[in-house]
Amino acid sequence: MTKRTILRGGTVFDGSTVREAELVIEGERILDVGTGLDGDTELDVTGLTVLPGLIDCHVHVVISGADRLQMMQEPFSYQFYAAARNLRALLDCGITSARDAGGADLGIKTALGDGLIEGPELATAVTVLGQTGGHTDGRLPSGACLPLMQEHPGRPAMVVDGPDQMRVRVRELVRAGADVIKICTTGGVLSPGDDPGHAHFDAEELAMCVAEAARAGLRVMAHAQGTEGIKNALRAGVRSIEHGIYLDDEAIELLLDKEAWPVPTLLAPTALIEQIEAGAAMPDSVVRKAYEVLEIHRDSIRRAVAAGVPIAMGTDSGVFPHGDNLRELELLHHVSMAPDAVLRASTVRAAELLGRADEVGTIAPGFRADLMLLEGDPFDFTDYRSRVRGVVQRGEPVRPLA
Repeated sequence: MTKRTILRGGTVFDGSTVREAELVIEGERILDVGTGLDGDTELDVTGLTVLPGLIDCHVHVVISGADRLQMMQEPFSYQFYAAARNLRALLDCGITSARDAGGADLGIKTALGDGLIEGPELATAVTVLGQTGGHTDGRLPSGACLPLMQEHPGRPAMVVDGPDQMRVRVRELVRAGADVIKICTTGGVLSPGDDPGHAHFDAEELAMCVAEAARAGLRVMAHAQGTEGIKNALRAGVRSIEHGIYLDDEAIELLLDKEAWPVPTLLAPTALIEQIEAGAAMPDSVVRKAYEVLEIHRDSIRRAVAAGVPIAMGTDSGVFPHGDNLRELELLHHVSMAPDAVLRASTVRAAELLGRADEVGTIAPGFRADLMLLEGDPFDFTDYRSRVRGVVQRGEPVRPLA
């Protein structure tokens, strides 16, 4: 008979408020939440708040920083060993589910499932699709090519042009085990040769991507920073807008009308600037763009929040060290998200985006026992990472109570 473990003495975040309650875990699931409960074993969580395990909808676990010179010197296979370390860092800070937005392949996901490595339950995009001369094209002015992620048998090539190539590449990603298709409908900050404000892919290419993904039961996420590229992606039917730096009123209305999700990744430019100022080697164009977008990005998300657009938390960790992800919560609060809304964006709302809202992101009977134990006020996001006292995944402590 499966033992029941009761967490007693603390408070529980129920999705909107924090209340005193006990929580009983049986196997991988939450059995009950309330008062006057009993169990076979007891865990004293006095002084702690029990939250659902957090969900980060935008990570890159095979990437460990934005310094391209350092990446050039790493052997090809190094990224997979680094991914094991990065995944564990995510889990240790209370992230029990995540969506890898490019890089992690089926081997990493399978190793997680088989228990060879530890980390959040992972949904994967496998690679990122962009056009020639776009965000994924690593061709440099010197003629050398330095793609952000090298093609290999489990990770199809990143550059695609025309609807016919798009059809083939999406099918290759389905074959490779992708859970979501990621495309770049604009340039980016970290790609030195393009402009975040420029729209990429035409309507026919975008329609092919969304339609071919839908045939396989998959949705599309779009790296979309510039205004027209954001709107083109939304009109084509993408599920989420990653970054969303240059939102205008029409783009915000489209987000609401299409019931699409912005995943702001506010921490990405903030952390990139911190690395630049610490001496990381970056092309001049990357440095310029990072400073240019910082406040524009925050203002765009502030206006989306004010308009009532549902937000899902994502960080772009990999651009900065994995494990610093919880800083995103404080940045979301700084763009006028109410504290309870920040926590919902990081739990139940993120679960809704990933199609997992019936399984994770909520503390209620029947849901998976993925939990974070936090000391102090859960609505004060200052130094959140330092206050994580324990992590439970599938009913098992993966970071013992400290």
